[in-house]
Amino acid sequence: MRPTLKDVARHSGLSIATIDRVVNQRPGVRQKTVERVQSAMATLGYIRDVTAADLARREVYRFVFVIHDGPNSFMQQLAVEIETLRQFSANNRLEIDLYRVPPFDGAALARLLNRLDPATCSGVAVIAADGVAVRDALVRLKALGLPVVTLVSDVPAFPRDAYVGIDNVAAGRTAGRLMGRFLGGRNGKIALVAGSMLVRDHVERRMGFEQVIAETRGLDCLPVLESRDDSRIVQRMLRDCLSSHPDIVGIYNMGAGNRGLIETLSAVPPTERPQVIVHELSEHSRHALSEGIVDAIIHQDAGHEVRSALRVLKAKIDKIPLLQGQEQIRIEIYLNENLPAAPA
Repeated sequence: MRPTLKDVARHSGLSIATIDRVVNQRPGVRQKTVERVQSAMATLGYIRDVTAADLARREVYRFVFVIHDGPNSFMQQLAVEIETLRQFSANNRLEIDLYRVPPFDGAALARLLNRLDPATCSGVAVIAADGVAVRDALVRLKALGLPVVTLVSDVPAFPRDAYVGIDNVAAGRTAGRLMGRFLGGRNGKIALVAGSMLVRDHVERRMGFEQVIAETRGLDCLPVLESRDDSRIVQRMLRDCLSSHPDIVGIYNMGAGNRGLIETLSAVPPTERPQVIVHELSEHSRHALSEGIVDAIIHQDAGHEVRSALRVLKAKIDKIPLLQGQEQIRIEIYLNENLPAAPA
């Protein structure tokens, strides 16, 4: 039978009122008493009923998600998942606000974070950019007592509460291993496309990819084409790159802008196309995979990431443990053979 507050009171020799104050983190209890109660709870296996406590306090959680603006398909998927979660959470005393900032604009992100107030915000999930202004803004939030989760792209130098996203070095290494298998001993150059080398996820994917390619005889990576995840820029830069390097045998797009890549390669005869690996399953990348323009898609589940970020933030506030396996975001690999059915 599940232990109750009465059981904890009996075991610790304290009143139920004192136990209640400790369990619900109310002030006015000596540290020795808190430790005594915590010891009794641990011994009995008492688990606090967070839902009942929230109702008793009539507490409302107000979480903020900050993602990139623009046509990036994955960001649009994140926005859809956040909106879905917001509608579901309205009946569970959760309020969720979604803010968008221009991609790769650290100054704009820092300004938004600096406007957040603990009086109206319980925690923040943010696609972070590496930079002094952003780190300072995140440190400010932590100093104010707000839990912070980095989403999709991490900032390891900042003491965030958690990172929710795939292991991007492993994702890059996976892409490198696939590229080597696809090329089957062919020699040549590989074109690398990224949104920006100012965001950690793209930096880490490049790092992992180049680690594997460096071990593969006959393959060399070209300098990264930074496209700001703009499909028009991807199309222009990739077209020029293919023209300048006729020995390109592979393309790895570690960011967005896949539409520009697809349009460029659609004009290339199928027998002359390089092997192509991209990130994120979208309508455009799905079609390109089925048509043979793209050879593999490395994907991460946007819905899982959004729900995990919310669980982590709430757990930090409630001071309850998480099921770590539930929060691990998997690296998914799609080939034409295992491409899931398109959403209805």
